[in-house]
Amino acid sequence: MIRLSFLLPIIMCAIWWWFLTNRGYTLKEGLRGFLFIIAFNTIIIGFFVIMLFVTNNQ
Repeated sequence: MIRLSFLLPIIMCAIWWWFLTNRGYTLKEGLRGFLFIIAFNTIIIGFFVIMLFVTNNQ
């Protein structure tokens, strides 16, 4: 599952881009949202990677 984690920010950014275009906003106006999405996903993916190393029982 962790190997597919790169899809989460791509999907979330695509949804955000779709929302912006439907509401008539430009990508420049929605840049802050993209940054929040990337930051949020970096924290979540980082947490899961750390948990993989912490719980590795070898």
